Amino acid sequence: MRRRRRDDIIMEYGTYMLMFLASYIASLARLYYVSGILLIVEALYLYVHLAREAENLVELRALFTLAWVGGQGLACLRLSRLQGDWSYVTWMCFFLAYIGFGIGYEWGRQYRDEEKREIERDAVLAGRLYLCIVGLFAVSVLCFVFEAVKVGFIPLFSDKPHAYSYFHVSGVHYFTVSCILIPAITVLYLKAGGGKGMGKKAVLVLANLTAAAVPILCVSRFQLLFAAGFAVVTYIMVNKTVRLRTIAAVVLALIPVYVILTVFRHHDVAYLNSIFEMKYGKMPIFVTQPYMYVANNFENFNCMVEQLTAHTWGIRMLFPVFALTGLKFVFPELTGQALYLTKPELTTLTMFYDAYYDFGIGGVFLLAVLIGVAAKQCIRLVKRSSNPVSYLFYGQMAIYLGLAFFTTWFSNPTTWFWLALTGLMYWFTGYDKKKKRDDKIEECLDTSGCGDSDIQA
Repeated sequence: MRRRRRDDIIMEYGTYMLMFLASYIASLARLYYVSGILLIVEALYLYVHLAREAENLVELRALFTLAWVGGQGLACLRLSRLQGDWSYVTWMCFFLAYIGFGIGYEWGRQYRDEEKREIERDAVLAGRLYLCIVGLFAVSVLCFVFEAVKVGFIPLFSDKPHAYSYFHVSGVHYFTVSCILIPAITVLYLKAGGGKGMGKKAVLVLANLTAAAVPILCVSRFQLLFAAGFAVVTYIMVNKTVRLRTIAAVVLALIPVYVILTVFRHHDVAYLNSIFEMKYGKMPIFVTQPYMYVANNFENFNCMVEQLTAHTWGIRMLFPVFALTGLKFVFPELTGQALYLTKPELTTLTMFYDAYYDFGIGGVFLLAVLIGVAAKQCIRLVKRSSNPVSYLFYGQMAIYLGLAFFTTWFSNPTTWFWLALTGLMYWFTGYDKKKKRDDKIEECLDTSGCGDSDIQA
């Protein structure tokens, strides 16, 4: 990996600032195609530059740049009648989000070559990863069956519109959908030398089929894409050489599944076109749907900026605390804030929506800095830790940054539940009773305070 220099950083942020300013001016002049193309080109350039520099297709800052700057560029094209001119405050927030992330990411960074540690073949480690897979598989199946019995239907077989939105039991659904972590853990398990024996191979196949089946039965395109994307990121991280055609094959395989799930959501072409209100009425749905799922999130942010009358001072970003502790049932008024949207059907938001809702421009900037710091720590963890579960932290962060335009990840209780679950697996796979005992003996000897009982403990 080529060593990073300060000249590189100045060049990266310098070109971004120039292109952002040019895009803003073009937007004011109603040259929307020019405004959007400038940011899209800059996003692609920076992604390629940062990925080549790190020799990593899923380098965190590269992914965030592609998603945030590129997504904003797509929105600036203004291909739908739902889109309008943004407030200058909106432009400032989008700019500060990227700059803030960069500050957090680069802050205190040491510019030296540092290779990530390879996963060694270890029977004990592989066995613990296997137990994690089996545990998630069993819990997910049991919770899915419980929810299906409790609500009385399975979304895939329901003829009700938006049935997937009602398929959940509070506190249980977190466990149901946790099976989407299984494919990524399977990658680590195989890398650690696991998968030997027909019995274990059969369990692996069944567990991974479950990880795909649960999102399909729930008609959740996001969960299916998350499971696949998470596994792909993990695979890229643990393998020095990755064939692009392998990644392309995974993406192509997911496209028909995505389309089928859209059909089972009872969203036909006429319905979607009526929602999206594209300026060019003959634009194919396979273009308009992904476009609006990226671009409209920025419009929803602008709606909030223009219509919000008072900030909530942390209430929205503390929602994971209210949800995971059950306080939302005790104090329902804590979760009753309105959403500002272009249309009620288009409810996806950007990563920084709640940060502005709570604290305004300062909240957006501060959250971006904190996410940048967290991303840097994920990279350090992967490079310094011998525990392969560290790749699961990295993989989740890669998904959140790569879909920064999609939702308010860090005020979503599911995000924190998965991170907590990953932390538990990190402790379980890395716990070494013998090493802990040796460290205790060494500490005792250093302080000359050991008795026989201490050494035998």
